[in-house]
Amino acid sequence: MKIELLTTFLEVSQTLHVRVAAENLYLTQAAISSRIKQLEEELGVLLFDRTQKRLKLTAEGHRLVKHANEMIIMWQKLKQDVGIAESSSSQLFVGSMMSIWDIVLQDWLQKIHRNLDDVHLYTQTYSPLELRKQVISRMVDIAFLFEPPFIEDIISEKVATVPLQLVSTEKDLALHQVNNMVMVDYGESVNSQIMRAHRESNAIRHNMSQPRIALNFILEASGCAYLPRQMSFEHIRKGKLHPVVGAPEYGRDIYAIYLAKSHKTTLIQDALMLFPYVRN
Repeated sequence: MKIELLTTFLEVSQTLHVRVAAENLYLTQAAISSRIKQLEEELGVLLFDRTQKRLKLTAEGHRLVKHANEMIIMWQKLKQDVGIAESSSSQLFVGSMMSIWDIVLQDWLQKIHRNLDDVHLYTQTYSPLELRKQVISRMVDIAFLFEPPFIEDIISEKVATVPLQLVSTEKDLALHQVNNMVMVDYGESVNSQIMRAHRESNAIRHNMSQPRIALNFILEASGCAYLPRQMSFEHIRKGKLHPVVGAPEYGRDIYAIYLAKSHKTTLIQDALMLFPYVRN
């Protein structure tokens, strides 16, 4: 099976439109359709339901998405290991929970780009459980989570403690006046503290998985949320958000994990030294 067939399949699975996929991949629509048909023939299943105006993934198509992503990553790692990739470059496969990308990793990637010019970055987003599996199977070199796993072969290193502050679109709001609060998922240890603090006030109205979604939501619809200080700083400076008077602050630890016997240990440690936040 050719890798370009899987790449084409993934693009169509994301856009669900042959024309858009063709434009994104700089191919003709006929080439896109031909590749999808060839892949379906090789697998002996239909990957897309074509009975409606808009394409829809079949059950088999949904199952292939995960495997296709893993096979492409493995192919990229294989090229490096057998020397097909340029000998002057190194590949670093980074995985993380979605919310951690928003909180701290964007700046870190920029620092790697500026300071380690021989490193080729590959990034993926997974659930915490899947991240652990990806590191153990060597599909991901380094992963970032809120809760580190206690696994013998994995090194866990705290890379940041992110301050979380309660901010509101309403100025001079006191803690006892809080309502229309968006509860953001920062992991069990922090979530439980916030829930206990607001259990009796019934202030929590919505639950959202990512701080970026919560930020955009309250800026548009008004309300309040616990957000990373560095994410809300600019909005506070411009007067769009305001710290809630008397609200406690929390800290969310972020951990990097990687295999103890990884052949990229030196590269991983060099990359972590560029982390933009104080580690302790």
